[in-house]
Amino acid sequence: MALIGEALISASVQVLCDRITSREFVDLFRQKKLDEPLKKLNTTLLALNLVLNDAEEKQLVNPDVKKWLDELKHAVFDAEDLLDEIDTEALRCKLKEGEDQTHKLTNKVWNILPTFRNRFYQSMNVQIQELLQRLENFVRLKSALGLGEVAGRKVSQRTQTTSLVLEPCVYGRDEVKEKLWKVLLSDDASKDDVSILTIVGMGGVGKTTLARMLYNDEMVKGHFTFQAWACVSEDYDATRITKTLLESVTSRPCNTTNLNLLQVELREQLRGRKFLFVLDDLWNEDYTDLKFLQTPFASGARGSKVIITTRNKNVASIMQNVPIQYLEPLSNEDCWLLLAKHAFGNENCSAHSNLEDIGKKIALKCKGLPLAAQTLG
Repeated sequence: MALIGEALISASVQVLCDRITSREFVDLFRQKKLDEPLKKLNTTLLALNLVLNDAEEKQLVNPDVKKWLDELKHAVFDAEDLLDEIDTEALRCKLKEGEDQTHKLTNKVWNILPTFRNRFYQSMNVQIQELLQRLENFVRLKSALGLGEVAGRKVSQRTQTTSLVLEPCVYGRDEVKEKLWKVLLSDDASKDDVSILTIVGMGGVGKTTLARMLYNDEMVKGHFTFQAWACVSEDYDATRITKTLLESVTSRPCNTTNLNLLQVELREQLRGRKFLFVLDDLWNEDYTDLKFLQTPFASGARGSKVIITTRNKNVASIMQNVPIQYLEPLSNEDCWLLLAKHAFGNENCSAHSNLEDIGKKIALKCKGLPLAAQTLG
């Protein structure tokens, strides 16, 4: 149960940070001169997230740490409720104005009801400051409790992904999978011989899972001469990525680390052949780096594809030559089905009706993130 608590808080903190730094919230709160408190809120949440692993270990032997963790969970949930309230009121203002567009919030939203606008702004300001004080207290207490980032671990270090299917069941992705599947099997997906498909979404939303589903589809496998999977992550290394792709294509180890030789050999191996590459978890948004990485791909046959998963839409904008596929969080129902599958396996969850209501409440807190649902299940 300890792992469940930490995973739930981590997922919630991640969602909060993504929402706080989203363009809609940044634009809205800059207008209301609340952008500085929001920046502090984001920084404070990230600082707390760094020590969650350490807190998980120490709570088993230290009751004070367990209490700290439990109270932090409630504070994070209160932060979620506060952002939900802001979303709801902003949407209500837009509806009052008669706008049914879904683009970013603008000043017009807040000019409808001046009295309400000012009162709401003042209330939000007070609540954000109170929340910030609560969370800063947790930051101060973490030092007193001896909590820190677990030795030898860095935030940027991530488990390397592979093409092997890990998920027994995938929910809520049939439509987007079908759409991308058709693109993969088309030789005219773009004007270029090699089409770049980009899947964009927040961490834990299922980008890698979707890429795996497509990569391992039997018809997709039969459509390409070569397939290769490379996990890129934050530690961008063109030599490592190129070498990984080349070794997959040739099915033999490559001893050189000379990038020029690697690129030349990869280009020759791909010449006139149809290939499917997956570059998973790409962060680097340097235009020159990304275009240089693609250079050997151009020798492939028409209909070749590269799937890129990323959290950064700037990366997608640089790489894509077909429309970007934005991956949204799961519905609450799909999130519950996934959580139940991992919790009960093939057993019918109705056999545990006493746990179903609790499980559905937990699923709501996952905020549509499959990774959180899998962990909690």
